[in-house]
Amino acid sequence: MAVETESNRRLRDSARTVRAGAAADPLGPIALIGAVALVALAISLGGSPLAFFHFPSFLMVVGGTFAVTCVSFSAGEVIRAHPTMVGALTTATPEPMDAARGMMTLADMVRRHGPLALQDQLPQFKSDPFLHRAMSLVVDAAPQDEIEAVMAADADASAQRMQRSASILRRAAEVAPAMGLIGTLIGLVQMLGSLDEPSKIGPAMALALLTTLYGALLANIVFGPLAAKIERNASAEAVLRQIYLIGAVSMARQENPRRLEILLNSVLPPWQQIRFFG
Repeated sequence: MAVETESNRRLRDSARTVRAGAAADPLGPIALIGAVALVALAISLGGSPLAFFHFPSFLMVVGGTFAVTCVSFSAGEVIRAHPTMVGALTTATPEPMDAARGMMTLADMVRRHGPLALQDQLPQFKSDPFLHRAMSLVVDAAPQDEIEAVMAADADASAQRMQRSASILRRAAEVAPAMGLIGTLIGLVQMLGSLDEPSKIGPAMALALLTTLYGALLANIVFGPLAAKIERNASAEAVLRQIYLIGAVSMARQENPRRLEILLNSVLPPWQQIRFFG
C-alpha cells in the first residue's frame, strides 16, 4: 500500500477546503417553515383554521401569479430558474476566507511540484463546476489569457442566470398581491350582488379578503425573501469566482504565492483577509 506523502495530504485537504462551500444551509428552510408556522398558529388561536382555506382563491393567486410572471418572462426561463431558487433556500455559499486559504495552499503546491500535482485532486472539485473548470485548465497548462477569457465568460453567464432568477421572483412578489386584490374585487362584486340576503354578506366578505391574504403571504414570506437570498448569493458567488480566477491565473503563471496573497486580500473584506505566510 502506498503511503500518503505530506504534500499529497496538504493538497487533498486544501482541495476539500476550497470546495467546502456546497454545504447544506438548514437555516433557510427552518426560517421559512417557522414563518408559515407562526401564521398558522395565529390563525388557529383566532378561530377555525378551515375558514382561512379556500382552494379556488388560492388557485387564482398562485395560477394567476405564475401566468402573469410568464408574460414578463418565458415559461422556459421560469422553469429553469427553479433549481436556483431551491439552491438559494437550501445551500450555503462558501466563506471567501476559506476559499482564499485553500487557493493559497494549492498555489504553493503547484509552485513546488508543478500543475500536474492537481490532477489527482480534480474529482474533488466536481461539486463546483466553475472551480473544476479552472483547475482543469491549470492542469492542462492552458495560457493565462485563455483561462481569464473562459473563466470570465463563465462567471458572467452564472451571474446573469442568478440575476434572472432573482428578477423572476421580484416580479412574482409584485404580481401576487395584485392578483390577491383582483380576487378580492371579484369577491366584493359577487357579494354586492347578494345584498338582498344580509346573512351571506359577512361570509362573502371574509371569502373575498382571502385572496389578498394569500397574495400578501406569498409575496412577503416566499417570493421576496427568496429573491433577496439569491441576490445575496450572487454577490457572494461573484467574490468566490474572482478568488478562483485570480488563483488559477497565478497558478498558470507559477507566480510566487506571496504575490497571490496580496491579490486575494485585495478582494477580501478587511475582517476576512488572510495571513498565509504569517
